[in-house]
Amino acid sequence: MQQLPTKSEIDFQSETYKDAYSRINAIVIEGEQEAYENYIQLAELLPEHKEELIRLSKMESRHKKGFEACGRNLQVTPDMQFAKEFFSLLHQNFQTAWAEGKVVTCLLIQALIIECFAIAAYNIYLPVADDFARKITEGVVKDEYSHLNFGEVWLKEHFTESKAELEEANRQNLPIVWKMLNQVEEDARNLVMDKDALIEDFMIQYGEALSNIGFTTRDIMRLSAYGLKAV
Repeated sequence: MQQLPTKSEIDFQSETYKDAYSRINAIVIEGEQEAYENYIQLAELLPEHKEELIRLSKMESRHKKGFEACGRNLQVTPDMQFAKEFFSLLHQNFQTAWAEGKVVTCLLIQALIIECFAIAAYNIYLPVADDFARKITEGVVKDEYSHLNFGEVWLKEHFTESKAELEEANRQNLPIVWKMLNQVEEDARNLVMDKDALIEDFMIQYGEALSNIGFTTRDIMRLSAYGLKAV
């Protein structure tokens, strides 16, 4: 396997780095925008939690501004068209579930899959980020855990009646994550982010979330296999 350079060897101003960053930066900006919109829509499905969900949506909006500043700091224009296409499948599945009033599916997509994906990406990015982006990202990661926690708590409280829908939503959406990771493998490598490490971190975060909700270890291995089939 190709050895990735150390942080001290990274040229943050190189054309290769900036080109890759234009897409990765756009993905995190769009990811936070998607999350902002998703939490507002979830507030409509869960009016008893509206205040908390609106609070989470505002945090996502702040994160978006932070990552926009990261791009400006490196004088990179984010490729937002690429990012919208990158999230299009998850976006479409969330909107379909929302229109059908499927709270469980919406929570799995946003509060579990997207949040775990974000946490994994930020965890792998932090050690190799430029100093400005590292400060922004450190603050964001702390917030993302609280967003993940909302989904875990709600789904744990409704686990028995939600289990079948969770399994179906996992089957439909987890393979999409691997398509997304494969799409940006080269860009991630140019930012010194290892794809295998990303997959490993995501599976740990996602597995822990499923465990916290109530799934057994055997269940989690079976559910996780849907993603691995897509690698």
